Parts: sequence; C-alpha cells; structure tokens
Amino acid sequence: MKTERPVLDMSKRITKKDDKFTYANYDEIQITHVDLNLDVNFDVKTLDGVATIDFVRINDSVENIVLDTKNLTIGGVDRLAEGKVESAVDYTLGAADSVLGTALTIPLTAETDQIRIAYRTSPEAEGLQWLSPVQTAGKEKPYLFSQAQAINARTMAPLQDTPAVRHTYSATLRVPEGLRPLMSASQGEQEADGSYKFDMPQPIPSYLIAIAVGDIKFKAINDHIGVYAEEYILDASAEEFSETPLMEEANARLYGPYQWGRYDLIVLPPSFPFGGMENPRLSFMTPTLIAGDKSLTNVVAHELAHSWSGNLVTNASWIDAWLNEGFTSYVENRVMEDLYGERRAVMEQALALSDLKRDIAGAKRPELTQLKLPTDIEHPDDAFTQVAYVKGQYFLIFLEERFGRAAFDPFLKSWFTEHAFQSVTTEDFLNYLNENLREKFPDAVTDEEINAWVYEGGLPDTAKNPQSDAFDQVEQASQTWFEGGNVEALQETTQAWSTHEWLHFLNTLPELSQAQYVQLDGTFDLSGTQNAETAFAWYMQAIKGGYEPAYADLENFLMTVGRGKFIYRLYAALDTNGKGDWAKDVYTQARAGYHPIAQRRIDAILNE
Repeated sequence: MKTERPVLDMSKRITKKDDKFTYANYDEIQITHVDLNLDVNFDVKTLDGVATIDFVRINDSVENIVLDTKNLTIGGVDRLAEGKVESAVDYTLGAADSVLGTALTIPLTAETDQIRIAYRTSPEAEGLQWLSPVQTAGKEKPYLFSQAQAINARTMAPLQDTPAVRHTYSATLRVPEGLRPLMSASQGEQEADGSYKFDMPQPIPSYLIAIAVGDIKFKAINDHIGVYAEEYILDASAEEFSETPLMEEANARLYGPYQWGRYDLIVLPPSFPFGGMENPRLSFMTPTLIAGDKSLTNVVAHELAHSWSGNLVTNASWIDAWLNEGFTSYVENRVMEDLYGERRAVMEQALALSDLKRDIAGAKRPELTQLKLPTDIEHPDDAFTQVAYVKGQYFLIFLEERFGRAAFDPFLKSWFTEHAFQSVTTEDFLNYLNENLREKFPDAVTDEEINAWVYEGGLPDTAKNPQSDAFDQVEQASQTWFEGGNVEALQETTQAWSTHEWLHFLNTLPELSQAQYVQLDGTFDLSGTQNAETAFAWYMQAIKGGYEPAYADLENFLMTVGRGKFIYRLYAALDTNGKGDWAKDVYTQARAGYHPIAQRRIDAILNE
C-alpha cells in the first residue's frame, strides 16, 4: 500500500509558472513526495534504480506530468493507482538543452496517483562528484557527494526541479561495503539486507536533496548537533564548529525555534566548490573553514541561518535568489553580533560591502545588480553574486534602521513563522512588508527608496556605510609601514589582529615594490599560510604585483583547494595579469580534481 503523507495546503503553493529554468508543468500538477531506491555504483560512477513519485493535480483535467531530467538514462515508466501498477507508459523525452536538460513527459489516466521511473545517472552528472580513493585524504576508499543547487537535482533524479515546488522524500541506498551514506534527511542505520534508509518528512524544494557516501566518521557536539568527516579532519572540525549550538540558540531567540530535528554538518573533500551548502539537517561544508581559531565560522552561521531563510521560506524562482541569500546573510550577521559582539559584526559587514562593490563594478549589465533579477538571465548560477547576498543583506539592514529593531525583529520572525515551508516571491515579501510594517510606520520609508533597492541596479545612496575602528587602526598601521616604517613595529601590531583585520590589510594594500612583497612574506609567512581566506587575499595581491616567489605555493593552493570563491578569481586574475598560459598549465593538472560546476566556470574564464 502507498504510504500516506501530509500534503501542503494548496493555497500555500506557487501555482503560477514563473520559473523559466524548468520544463515542469507545475501550474497544473505538482510532486508531493519522491521515494528513491538506488544503487550507488562507484565502478561506473552512476546512481541506478527507481524513483517513485506522488503528486497532486491542480488542474483536474491535466493529462501529463512533465519532469526535468539531465543526462539521465530512462529504463522505463509505470503508472500506479492505489499502490498497484496500472500499466507501463510510452513516455516522451524532449530535445536536450545544454542548461535545462531534457523534458520527460508522462501521460496519466484519471486514476493515476503515482508514477515509477527506472533510471540511471550519467558518470558526467553535474550534480555529482565521484572521487577515486587517491583523491581523498585516506587514499583507500572512494567518495561521492552531490551539489543540487541551483538546477542539478535533475542530474540525480527525474523531478520538478524548481524551488517553486516543495515535496517530502525518502530513500533506500545500497553502497559498497565499508562506506557510509548520508543524506539531507534523517540518517538511517544499516538494514539487515545491507541497505540504508532515509526520510525527510518536511517538504523541501528539489535543490535541497543531497547525498554523500564515503569513509565518513561522526563526532557529536551535543545531543542533536554533530560533525561528519573523514577521520583526518574529524576532531579538528568538531572543535572548529563547537560553538554551533550557541548559533542555533541565537537564531531561535531572534527568529523562532529550529524546525528540522537534528542539525549536523559534514566536512567534504577539498573539491567541494562552495563554502557551504544548506542541505537541511546536514549542511555541507568546505575544509577551508578549519582555520584552527574559529575565525571563519561565520560560514557555519550562514548555513545554519538557511534553516530559517531559504530552507523554511524559499525563493520561488532563482530571479528572487536574494530572498534566500540576502535574508540569510542578514541573519548570519545578527547572530555573529549576538555571539561575538558588534565589533566583529561590523568588520564582516565592511568586508562584505567591499565584495559587493567589486561585483557591481564588474557586472556585465546594470540589470544584474538589481535584487529582483531580470527574467532573461542565462543561467540560474548567475543569480549567486554578492548582489543577492550582500545587497540583499544591506536592504534588510536599511529596513532595520528605518523601522528600528524593536519593530523589525518581530516582523522578521513572523515572516518566517507565517511562511514556513512555503515558496515565495519578492512581491510576496514587499506586500507583507507593506501590510505589517509600512502601514504601522507610514513615514519610515518611501516607495522610491524601496524601488531603488529592489528594482534598480547599483547600490542605493541609503545604504549603510559601516565604520570599523579596528579597520581604521589597520589602515594606519599599513600606511606607516608602507611609507618606510619599521616592519618589526608592524609585526608587533599584528600580533593581536583577527583574520578579518588581516583580510582588510591585504585587500587594501597599495602598489608594492618587490622588496616590500619580500619583506611582508618573509616576516609573516603569507605564502603557504593554512588560513585559506588569508592565503587567497595574499595570492590575489601577489598576482597583481607579479610577486613570483609566491607562485609555488599558489600552484599548490590551486591544486588542493576546489572552493569556487577562491579559485575562480585566482584563475581570472592570472589570466588578466599576463599569466594565462601558466594558469592553463596548472588547470590542466588540477581540473580532474575539481567539481563539475567548478570545471564549467573555469573553462569559461580561461577560454573567454
């Protein structure tokens, strides 16, 4: 018999088709549950099995369900009614598109309430990275991990791959002996038949389905938070992330209770292309965060904050990505202030603002610096710039300052509570803002100011300009040294610096002489430093200034770090500073170890 599962109230579903990055006819019919029964085959680098899909009709006369696929091999499709097979189906696969993949159209009868699809993924699936044993730290066992955001879930399973559609999911996985599978779900123990079972009872968009399989160990932080990792980095990761429970408590104080059960983190191999990915119950994290001093754990705060902004309340399409990322960046910064004080929060605001200004200046066209993006963006990944993250954050800071925290904090908490497990649009938020704050405080903001933030490019003149006294002191020390001051005095000053102060120092260095590069590097051992953020900032300066002694360590960095935030800009800087051939030589060696998402991005950078 079919398992009964709760269905979202239809009045809370997005039923107007506005997402151009999906073939799904979700305005007529929507998935409510996906059950995956899969073999994880490392020898041929495929997931192979069956997806059984429940759905609900919005239009009772709908005759087909259209699903997103990309590079999937379909073995067959069955229609089911009340748990029994009606018949096999003559399905249709549309033409392949390099971005969207292929539409899978399945005809239905009036009685059909499930479909069952046998399929196999491609070894080149962009949403999956298969690592050989030598590409892992242990060197003995292989590793698999997924990255479904933004539209790569369709490379893992046939789905309605749009954030407008939320559904629950369950899974049964069979993996090689000695490997441990994990998913963005309740983690199942091994069954008698050797399989593992998983369940995600809360409805999520498809991009939050996630899988990791490898020689993975676990260490608890408290009764519902812990860390998974390869053994070499497990203890260090648990120590680095030991303050995660405090972050959860701060989030809950500000924005309501955590609604996902457990919150665990997994530290992935270095090829993971992001700082973190907010997969529910199991945030995926880069090992570049393990700095040894908790200085980079704002990324943990960010991924945890997504449990409210993004996972709980989700942008309905990627042109509204700021609803996920801007809200989360704002919440992250509020949590960092709550735990570590305003001084650190302001430094992080200032660093983020510099990144935003760089992205605005480098935008291909002004419309891409709006919060509400134009509908003609070429790829949903184009939505994930600092505009979504930082301009979105600064818009909420602007609203907080105008309405005051006494009004804005409960407003934001109610936004999360009243829209829990829903997908929303920019206009949904603006309407909620009008009804719940602007009507109470009609003189706080104007329509023109709101429009400047949301529908116009650039940074509005109403944006906060964070003033960090710590950065003022950094700039003074930098200027004193640059103008001929004693490097020993600079060394004494820097002993108390945080990573944030070091980043500001490195990011704002004037044009240096080769002797000054040598002096800085020799005094502070910047080339080869184990703090990835500091290393990246230093290598960017070394590339700009042609400081050749850093290149051996830069090459090692590019060979061992796959985080896109770092490697995309490093390759681009090399290419534009006369080192394109050297960059291509390094990339030729490093490419096989990068995630497919990173390969696509760097291919474009070095071939432009």
